[in-house]
Amino acid sequence: MQAASTIYIREDLKEKLQELKRHPKESYNDVIERLIASSVDDELLNEEAIKGLEEALDDIRHRRLYSEKEIMAEFGVE
Repeated sequence: MQAASTIYIREDLKEKLQELKRHPKESYNDVIERLIASSVDDELLNEEAIKGLEEALDDIRHRRLYSEKEIMAEFGVE
């Protein structure tokens, strides 16, 4: 069994944790563990994804942008 620790949290944070419980008997430990697991992305970006992001940033820097209206018109969306 792992050792337990006592931590101090503000009352407003405790209320937010209470709201995030999936059921009344879920522990705060389980809520925090679930939040941590959902916030960590273990999958690294591959070269193709990095290249796509770099191209998108280059387009933004050079103002090669389209408005939502222009995109909708191009694809016939109203």
